[in-house]
Amino acid sequence: MQNTQSQNSFNPTPEINHDHVLILDFGSQVTQLIARRLRESGVYCEIWPFNHASEDRIQEFSPKGIILSGGPCSVGDEDSPRAPDIVFDLGVPVLGICYGQQVMVEQLGGSVEAGDSREFGRAFVNVTEDSALLHGFWDKGASEQVWMSHGDHVSNLPDGFKVVGSSDGAPFAIIADEIRHFYGVQFHPEVVHTLHGTQLLKNFTHDVCGCSGDWTMASFKTEAIDKIRKQVGNKKVICGLSGGVDSSVTAILLHEAIGEQLTCIYVDTGMMRAGESDEVVNLFKGHYNIPLIHEEASDLFLGKLEGISDPETKRKIIGATFIDVFEDCASRIGGAEFLAQGTLYPDVIESVSFTGGPSVTIKSHHNVGGLPERMNMELVEPMRELFKDEVRALGRELGMPEDFIRRHPFPGPGLAIRLPGEITKEKLDILRRADQIYIEEIKKAGLYDEIWQAFTVLLPVKTVGVMGDGRTYEYVCALRAVTSTDGMTADYYPFDHEFLGRVSTRIINEVKGINRVVYDVTSKPPGTIEWE
Repeated sequence: MQNTQSQNSFNPTPEINHDHVLILDFGSQVTQLIARRLRESGVYCEIWPFNHASEDRIQEFSPKGIILSGGPCSVGDEDSPRAPDIVFDLGVPVLGICYGQQVMVEQLGGSVEAGDSREFGRAFVNVTEDSALLHGFWDKGASEQVWMSHGDHVSNLPDGFKVVGSSDGAPFAIIADEIRHFYGVQFHPEVVHTLHGTQLLKNFTHDVCGCSGDWTMASFKTEAIDKIRKQVGNKKVICGLSGGVDSSVTAILLHEAIGEQLTCIYVDTGMMRAGESDEVVNLFKGHYNIPLIHEEASDLFLGKLEGISDPETKRKIIGATFIDVFEDCASRIGGAEFLAQGTLYPDVIESVSFTGGPSVTIKSHHNVGGLPERMNMELVEPMRELFKDEVRALGRELGMPEDFIRRHPFPGPGLAIRLPGEITKEKLDILRRADQIYIEEIKKAGLYDEIWQAFTVLLPVKTVGVMGDGRTYEYVCALRAVTSTDGMTADYYPFDHEFLGRVSTRIINEVKGINRVVYDVTSKPPGTIEWE
């Protein structure tokens, strides 16, 4: 049996039962935000790299509208990206954003030039005409805040277009051809700094394109169950559980679809958070009664990591050992022809960039990468159409416990990358207890849902301390908490000093082995969220 669907392949959804919109990506850093805004308004959409969108493919997809994203190129550059001609001949509404506006203008007979001045950040657009794109929120004569990021600008409009709004640096900031329903904006409506930008996108999808907004997690759940049953038939499926939200929702969705045909495998590496293994086992075996292999392999992993300090070497050892253990567990089940993964839509998008190559390396350990080919299995990826927030919404539709759904992200290698230097059982136990206290205090303060990710790091450093009448020489613990929307960028959470003092006191008093606590105030970039 061939692995017919790889996580690293660009594979648009073959069939959609909802009104849908196509987003052509020209390389903007915020293209995913366009999709998120559309999904939030109940419109199904997909992002395709512009050079993976053939005329036949677009016609087969049959979108009700098309959005052209921004991008880093200049329309005047040699070999700069262009939209397929079918975009403007299909007879559906088109919205061009930033570079997308410029490329639409240039392809339809207008012109674009490099500006004497550039606009980056907040700007104000003066609305000069009424338009279906702005109906109900931006009236003629208004001056509205938007978010600009451009150097070039439109200098001459194609036939049929009119100016709807302008700014100091962009005389054609909003343009419209109301007959053909072609629109262009020089700013980015998808970012929160553009006031009413979400409403602008909704006007385009609902009012201009005529989308009904019927994309919901309730409908997705019903359709996904049907697709799983059609793909799997009466065959066996195995699913690797990491303890995180993505794999857990995948497993419960599969169980609802195929019942006893599913067996889950949970590999306990010994590097999980406090009580995590018991929580996973109780949820799947106890609450859902899903067949589960709980493989206790902590001694194996710690043995292979003994004496290893280099972070990349640790990752490779953990990944390779995980695959070996998982494969052994799968062989005990016998006869499984499908492997389920919690691949999400950002994984699919990021695996192919607008230049045609991979834009990121997707962590293989977390999604048991390499196993489908090695074990000659076909993949089941029921959530590859979803963003992270949609996965949480699906978890609620499936009746999962709210505390489980809202859990902060946890890395595939577990606590290993929160222990710089050599990993030992003693240090893992110290780190686990400190982390448990930290999260307890965050929840007590009602801050857990405001924070994207919070955790402790046990540093490979010991310092002198004084406890009672004696001196100590123990480890330093670093606290980390960040706010983020997608994990790509992040800022530290501004705890007050009273909170940090309370956490520090508890950790030092209750965790033997730590005598000093520090707080990490590094943003991403320049740092990363995790320490290794």
